[in-house]
Amino acid sequence: MKIGVIVPAAASDSDGGRPSWPAIASFARAAEAHGLDSVWMFDHFFHKPSSGPIDGQLEAWTVVSALAAATERVEIGTLVLCSSFRHPSMVAKMAATADEVSGGRLILGLGAGWHDAEYDAFGFPKDRRVDRFEEALAIIVPLLRGKTVTFDGEHFTAREAVLEPAPSRDIPVLVAAFGPRMLRLTARRADAWNTAWFGEPDERLRGRLEALDAALAAEGRDPATLERTVGIEVRDPSLGRPSQGMWRTARIARSAGRSTSSRRRSPRTTSSASAT
Repeated sequence: MKIGVIVPAAASDSDGGRPSWPAIASFARAAEAHGLDSVWMFDHFFHKPSSGPIDGQLEAWTVVSALAAATERVEIGTLVLCSSFRHPSMVAKMAATADEVSGGRLILGLGAGWHDAEYDAFGFPKDRRVDRFEEALAIIVPLLRGKTVTFDGEHFTAREAVLEPAPSRDIPVLVAAFGPRMLRLTARRADAWNTAWFGEPDERLRGRLEALDAALAAEGRDPATLERTVGIEVRDPSLGRPSQGMWRTARIARSAGRSTSSRRRSPRTTSSASAT
């Protein structure tokens, strides 16, 4: 089993207001020093509750890139990057660069997004989010695997896109999902899967694990090739409120003697993708 934690980067993460960058870096280094396996960053511009003040938050990729340089051992992941906020070819380029900075420690977590207030405030389209996510995966994953991608979709396009320099390894792609279509996309393209937020295992969690198994079977994929991760909330009685953490099972590939996170890049191949 591997254990990680989400870094504090929102106003609600501290009674004294949003943590500063030195506080975030110190938190990540402390997690590393205490033997945790990974640190994670969420991707929101803010959270606007139905009542009360807006919860201000730092931008995810800037923090991830800084953590890549500020730490030495822990894996660094996004939980999860919203596919609507950035063009997928740029996401792949950013991921390859951050992985290089980190020395091969990045986990690229991706999701379809959900918080409408962010979309409205920053001018991002919020319709057909799963459609956009499917197209984003069709561009990001092949690029990260060293392929040249041409893609003509309704929402995204790419013309002989290529990552140069190529990633030095197969950067793990994690998808956060629980709906039937998102689970099928996970089974089709992801290296890892996340579901959240939970306390003790319950029927809801067991139901999501069963739904994932069904999606893997429908795609004809060996369940042992997909890592399962679960986000839990841990309550510190001294704080009087929950703090989010990341609880990750050991990589199945690693338990079989292979490490998804350390596979070195094979020679570049060329292919094209389409929306069909």
